[in-house]
Amino acid sequence: MATFNELGLSPQMTRAISEMGFEEATPIQEKTIPLALQGSDIIGQAQTGTGKTAAFGIPVIERVDPTNPVIQALIMAPTRELAIQVAEEVGRLGSRSGVRVLPVYGGQEISRQIRALKNRPHIIIGTPGRLLDHIRRKTIRLQNVATVVLDEADEMLDMGFVEDIESILTEIPEERQSLFFSATMPPQIKRLTEKFLRNPQHVAIQAKEVTVPNISQYYMELQERQKFDVLCRLLDIDSPELAIVFGRTKRRVDELNDALNKRGYMAEGIHGDLSQRQRDVAMRKFREGQLEVLVATDVAARGLDVSGVTHVYNFDIPQDPESYVHRIGRTGRAGKTGSAVTFVTPRESDHRKIIEKVTKRQMDRRAIPSMVEAMEGKQRIALDRLVEVMEEGGLNDYQGMAEEVLNTYNSIDLVAAALKMLTKSTNSDVDIQLTAEAPVRSKKIKRRDSKPFGNGGGNRGRGGDRGGDRGGRSGGDRNRGGGSGDRNRSGGDRDRRPRTGGKPKQDR
Repeated sequence: MATFNELGLSPQMTRAISEMGFEEATPIQEKTIPLALQGSDIIGQAQTGTGKTAAFGIPVIERVDPTNPVIQALIMAPTRELAIQVAEEVGRLGSRSGVRVLPVYGGQEISRQIRALKNRPHIIIGTPGRLLDHIRRKTIRLQNVATVVLDEADEMLDMGFVEDIESILTEIPEERQSLFFSATMPPQIKRLTEKFLRNPQHVAIQAKEVTVPNISQYYMELQERQKFDVLCRLLDIDSPELAIVFGRTKRRVDELNDALNKRGYMAEGIHGDLSQRQRDVAMRKFREGQLEVLVATDVAARGLDVSGVTHVYNFDIPQDPESYVHRIGRTGRAGKTGSAVTFVTPRESDHRKIIEKVTKRQMDRRAIPSMVEAMEGKQRIALDRLVEVMEEGGLNDYQGMAEEVLNTYNSIDLVAAALKMLTKSTNSDVDIQLTAEAPVRSKKIKRRDSKPFGNGGGNRGRGGDRGGDRGGRSGGDRNRGGGSGDRNRSGGDRDRRPRTGGKPKQDR
């Protein structure tokens, strides 16, 4: 597998990739990036979780002239969740190149987007309905676009977006580079590629098991309010040498870190709001074994490479299969075994199944441990420590006093007292209140027939994404309460959904 340094990228790009923690290119990236840098049109066929975003994001950024303040690239995505995710990853990839990126999607005030467009972005990532709205208002002009990307083309088809896409593509100069990505290639998508692509190169990545085979993968179905107590019990029972707990948001990480320390665990949290120095200190403690638990968001843990991580706990289920693979890959390294446990609320069951389908690996259901089992786990740890000290020897200086004590007390009572003293206190009586997080939902959107473009069909009954120019409404861009299938995605601590206790800032 090639490294990014071998792909002929600019120094700014290689630095940005290194800062994101990436070293080796995935198969789709290794095959796509060189072709795209040569200017070829591409049909990329790959599943979610294979690194598609970087596969098209890197060459798109490399072709942008940051000194020219016009829209030079357009990326279309089927849902606002995916548009936001792609925008954030492309933004990080372009962080050293001076490239400005802007997502536009239904469900957000269009006036806010119009103001943001005055900053002259180089790359627009948008959903078709909202893009058409801007095109009609002439707030987005595409005459200088040199590269267009269609992400998740088959999902676009399922959602009835094909006519919208064709309308948008006709607004872009014919002398352009086109990159179409799709997990499957139904006939209508093939016709679209035949109509708009010129001598495209076909890059196909076979679906395969994308998770490390020596990681035991479990899930626990439980209520949100049960999560923290169950996590503490698992830490007591599993007795991990080094463990990483993943939370979805920065707020979650901060609260978990504080709560674990109150319960007596040695924990430290890392997320995007911390300075590099704070992250370095936390990682040094973790590597040196001064911490038992590292609590992290996806973004903060990107590129994290620590040997000896025995357990990963997904306190919040990741929003996409790629994040799941990345998270659990922190354990089971260098031929060692690892364990990954994912907490799933009843409303997230379908999302778990989507992760299993994409990764081609089922998680085994694990029963919620009882408090009795947790106490037994702590006692076993104490006993192991006692036996370890005994086997190390060097006890001669203590045997005289031991014989003296045994003349007064029962040997069983003495050992029990020693175990009690050594058993870790987790301050289980400390009341912990965590802010609830909204569940990740996966809701398959059924394909609907649509009226021809321009016939005044209103929002076509598809969730009102066209609403921006119909009576001033701002539509939901087919979001329908959270998107479809596995499209409810976010990369780690990029907070996007309304949650109990307010909406946190995005983690950059």
